[in-house]
Amino acid sequence: MSLLRVLLAIVFPPLSVLGKGCGSVLIVFLLTLCGWIPGVIAALIILNKSE
Repeated sequence: MSLLRVLLAIVFPPLSVLGKGCGSVLIVFLLTLCGWIPGVIAALIILNKSE
């Protein structure tokens, strides 16, 4: 997880998880619409998950 991805997850969470697949982007986008903090948390969790 790079520093750029973490900063991007804080500023605009859906953009930071583009490389993780369409489902991840959709989930993070919907959570960001519900509230900024849930979107950031979900993006950081998805970015931290190792494949």
